[in-house]
Amino acid sequence: MPKNFGFVSTRFAGTDGVSLESAKWAHVLWHDRHVSYWYSGLSDRASDVSMCIPEAHFGHPEVQWLNQRIWTSSRRSPLVSRRIRDMAQYLKRSLYDFVERHNIDILVPENALTIPMNVPLGLALTEFIAETGIPAIAHHHDFYWERTRFSISAVTDLLDQAFPPRLPSLAHTVINHAAQEQLSLRKGVGSLLIPNVFDFDSPAPEPDEYSKDVREELGLKEDDIFILQPTRIVPRKGIEHAIKLVAMLNDPKYKLVISHDAGDEGFEYMHMLEELAREEGVDLRFIGERVSEVRQLDARGRKLYTLWDLYPHADLVTYPSTYEGFGNALLEAIYFKKPIVINRYSIFVEDIEPKGFKLAVIDGFITREVIRTVGRLLEDEEYRQETVDHNFKVAKRYYSYTVLRRSLRMLVTNLTGFTPKSSSDVTKVPASDK
Repeated sequence: MPKNFGFVSTRFAGTDGVSLESAKWAHVLWHDRHVSYWYSGLSDRASDVSMCIPEAHFGHPEVQWLNQRIWTSSRRSPLVSRRIRDMAQYLKRSLYDFVERHNIDILVPENALTIPMNVPLGLALTEFIAETGIPAIAHHHDFYWERTRFSISAVTDLLDQAFPPRLPSLAHTVINHAAQEQLSLRKGVGSLLIPNVFDFDSPAPEPDEYSKDVREELGLKEDDIFILQPTRIVPRKGIEHAIKLVAMLNDPKYKLVISHDAGDEGFEYMHMLEELAREEGVDLRFIGERVSEVRQLDARGRKLYTLWDLYPHADLVTYPSTYEGFGNALLEAIYFKKPIVINRYSIFVEDIEPKGFKLAVIDGFITREVIRTVGRLLEDEEYRQETVDHNFKVAKRYYSYTVLRRSLRMLVTNLTGFTPKSSSDVTKVPASDK
């Protein structure tokens, strides 16, 4: 029978991994007539199927106030404890309202029980699921123990309690084998591995009237080689390897284009890349101000393009990350049938590389063999087409919506045994909490 799914996170907006993957889950669920609803602190979902509670967002002033006091310290004050609990109770009541309003059958916490960007929300979800017994699927993207910023904490007890919790009606899903192993070791719970996926059954969009002038707008000549780095400018993306690659190709027609801005991690890394590019004689272009989540015009009347507008024009995609939870940009490049240069980050080595993709692979540094492979991919059209077609077939086998559909159907089948006899059993706020 069709179910009502309630997705819960700090944010469902933009192109971050949680927002993108949750939308894919909802799309696949809709094929089985399941309806999805959304609870978050920031949302771009339709208002009739969503509930936006500002305090659920990690950027809310109260949450930021708490985060300033619970990280980089091993002790917290009674005031901080009280404010965490007060906010958790408020968010828990709003979860009761959300579930009651939309008659939710299955709850899907999206990274909200995984990484403690909003500790009160994690506590609220844990208590709500414990009190109601509602079937729930925790979709884990990146755990707090994978981030050094959370290594010193004044909320260790709360992390043990809620990130993630161990509850009878809560199933766990992870996106890579390393997370699956660590979750088992640290929390003693099993999980289902569901990798990030892509709709490989639908053809990639071709340039249209709006996007046909991308190269011209970016200042690229007809014979320039457009090398796309489709990521934010943060140290773990390893962009210095892309600069070294272009330098060793030693041809002024190769242009390295970075699609996104530096974001919230500072500009020191960006300045370092600029200096490195000057020293290596690499034409490096930052086009973050011309890339948006949707097509629109900026204040100067210039077109803003989406990342998907850029891919069809790229000749090569670089992805030299030192760490990724999975690697959405890799799947996107394969989807658009582009040759790829990739660094062997740990998740790639364990989860993706064994699948048999044909990629130009960096193992921590650029070698002459990598340069020869890239040169052949760019110059030998027949070899390039054979390579990208092979990668597309492999990705379709292992990372398509079909794979996700099978996993979700199994989860739903297993969880329906937890479904209460009456939805009113789980959707009413206890009188003591009103």
